[in-house]
Amino acid sequence: MARLIFHGHACVELIAEDGTRLLIDPFLSDNPLADVAADHFDRLDYLLLTHGHFDHVADSWEILQRTGATLIATFEIVSYAQERQGVASAHPMHIGGGYDFPFGRVKLTPALHGGQVAGEGAEGYTTFPAGLLIAIDDHRVYHAGDTALTTDMTLLRGQVDTALLPIGDNFTMGPEDAVRAIEMIEPSVVIPIHYDTFDVIRQDAGSFRELVGGRAEVVVLGAGDSYEL
Repeated sequence: MARLIFHGHACVELIAEDGTRLLIDPFLSDNPLADVAADHFDRLDYLLLTHGHFDHVADSWEILQRTGATLIATFEIVSYAQERQGVASAHPMHIGGGYDFPFGRVKLTPALHGGQVAGEGAEGYTTFPAGLLIAIDDHRVYHAGDTALTTDMTLLRGQVDTALLPIGDNFTMGPEDAVRAIEMIEPSVVIPIHYDTFDVIRQDAGSFRELVGGRAEVVVLGAGDSYEL
């Protein structure tokens, strides 16, 4: 079975049974709550990005160049990575599209958020933010990225085993809207992300668990904690 490791904020590592390693939204070097730095990843197969904001892409270019991992992201982010950051291996996708990779399937889902790409020379690049629906070792993981509550989430009902949902409020859904998202998606397990990193997104994960109640199992992970999928 695959394993999930939380590295703080919205950064998640997935390790498949065969050892394939995926990393999502690495914000490590400037994240006071991260458990590792960018140089922790000496081997990586894929790096996935939900959108281009600094707190999701900050360490991406260095990790991609050093490890040779394949970038999976929207067309515009991939274009920036190849044209401005010298990323050699990448697979562009876009909202609503899916693709079968050796480790499993990835589909990009809608997310309501900003489209800026953070990085030197990125002024001409904007993109739609996305969520990630990942099938790995017969387990379905939904990383919502940074998003508001949207009725599009009802389309995910029956397709998600584990959902990673932002609860920080201010920039994304807050706890109450995340509960409504759970009601739409009906996952078995929910892991809260994108909270506590900055004062403006402070939340009590225990209170969130109480709000969720019996709708799903809530697994609260600290940076460095892992969860068997």
